[in-house]
Amino acid sequence: MTGELSPIDKAKFVAAKRSVDYVEDGMRVGLGTGSTAAWMVRCLGEMVRNDGLRIKGVPTSTRTAELARDVGIEVISLDEAKWLDVTIDGADEFDGNLNLIKGGGGALLQEKIVATASDQMIVIADVGKEVESLGSFPLPVEVIPFGWQTTKSLVEELLISMDVLGRDATLRMNGERPFITDEGNYIIDLHLGRIGNPHQLSMAMNQMPGVVENGLFLDICDVVILGFGDGRVETRDINEGTVEEDRLDFVETDNLFTDMND
Repeated sequence: MTGELSPIDKAKFVAAKRSVDYVEDGMRVGLGTGSTAAWMVRCLGEMVRNDGLRIKGVPTSTRTAELARDVGIEVISLDEAKWLDVTIDGADEFDGNLNLIKGGGGALLQEKIVATASDQMIVIADVGKEVESLGSFPLPVEVIPFGWQTTKSLVEELLISMDVLGRDATLRMNGERPFITDEGNYIIDLHLGRIGNPHQLSMAMNQMPGVVENGLFLDICDVVILGFGDGRVETRDINEGTVEEDRLDFVETDNLFTDMND
């Protein structure tokens, strides 16, 4: 099966496979959203089925919840869990300080709430997600539908005083209609090129009426696990200041690779 995977999918898989080493029996685990996180959920499901791993998963989107249930993970709400041992999620970008841009899949609000309610956040990514400065990936901003055009104008006005390269803002669409988040909100994508001061930008945007949350995940991530297409894995721990390298062998597992087309 793995022989059919592209190098980028192999990179996502090995990062996900290594990340589940952080999950122990009895843990409450935040389950991220996106293609890389889906590999992680599959790996955890395999451990539940084959190794008897007992965990409770708190998903960050309806599609992650569906996948988790499909692979046999017990799903509970964050209100039921109250606090999590670890959250494992992907990222659209990360920098040298392990600050992130997330929300390309539209689940940034739940992802940030779940990650913040965890003892540890682990990000899994392929090597292409590392950047010198955040901003190449469009920054998602979740806004309420009421008055969204006014909110968009206020965000664009704010960007004039921010240290960014570009100031284009676009409403995310789903075909001919606006994309709707799980909470019923819209997303405005900011095409900034480079964000010179992410903390300043995040704080200023979140003070704006109409803005629910933004996709800057700052000082939240503890560990980044980077996957490479040849099976190499690099683990960076920001708290310990360590970088570890390893290589994972691919194992042919029909169950794990079934329907992995997301």
